[in-house]
Amino acid sequence: MEFKDYYQTLGVARDAPADAIKKAYRRLARKYHPDVSKEPDAGKRMAEINEANTVLSDPEKRAAYDQFGQQPPGQEFRPPPGWDANREFSEREFSGADAAGFSDFFSEIFGRSHGRGGAGGTHGTHGAFSDHHARIALDLEDSFTAPERQLSLQSPKVDDKGRVSLETRTLNVKIPKGIREGQIIRLAGQGHALDGGQAGDLLLEVQFRPHPRLRADGRDLHLTLPLAPWEAALGGAVPVELPGGAIEVRIPAGAQAGRQLRVRGKGLPSDPPGDLYIELRVLAAPATTPRAKELYEALAKETGFDARREAP
Repeated sequence: MEFKDYYQTLGVARDAPADAIKKAYRRLARKYHPDVSKEPDAGKRMAEINEANTVLSDPEKRAAYDQFGQQPPGQEFRPPPGWDANREFSEREFSGADAAGFSDFFSEIFGRSHGRGGAGGTHGTHGAFSDHHARIALDLEDSFTAPERQLSLQSPKVDDKGRVSLETRTLNVKIPKGIREGQIIRLAGQGHALDGGQAGDLLLEVQFRPHPRLRADGRDLHLTLPLAPWEAALGGAVPVELPGGAIEVRIPAGAQAGRQLRVRGKGLPSDPPGDLYIELRVLAAPATTPRAKELYEALAKETGFDARREAP
């Protein structure tokens, strides 16, 4: 995916105020609009100009875009993981016509945060209000402990000269026990007011930070459990550390690598609780001493095991 320099497309400085962006767009539109332009690439240029203006004329999108910094246009680009965490935005939906001809870059950056459809807007009879949204990153352990977290959220602010900056506010948020990735925590009245009306709600979409051993899938948890060869061959109880406390998992004798075990009720503490899925991984113990080599040689003779013949 190629990086798009929207400032270069409109021919404005990165700190250009809103009226300068509007003037640049109008000037370029008069030159490249397909209905009046005689330029051979007018259609393509106009699509690029519309895309750049869609981003830079909207304070939320512009603030999100600016965090990527200045990069050469056309350079291969991928947004870093979690780039949009803890950033507030209002819910605005793009129709197919609005984004027709826009680039993959635009869709990757703005297609997820704008266009999930219809949860925000203006409501109420005592003035307009706007729901705001933000993605927040939590530890998987938070689903078990239900802590209170202090979150710093950033939202774009436009000064009296039309320049965009980020404003930070801090909130104390109680995390519900059993919270799952993708669920919404609604904070009533913590959105933004419009035209002097009452404030809307703040909707926090939960994402889990990567865990070194566990992966959440809805209510369920998945992990890979390393076993020594004798644990797999002989079976027995193996301790497994989980955020809710250690458990013992019964390994059946003769377990093979790749086998999956299911432990009911040991996923996230939801209602009902999720399950724990364990994939077995057998690791060979290194023969680093003469005695270890002797034992491996004796095992080979005793069992006559041929891994290539026994493999499925």
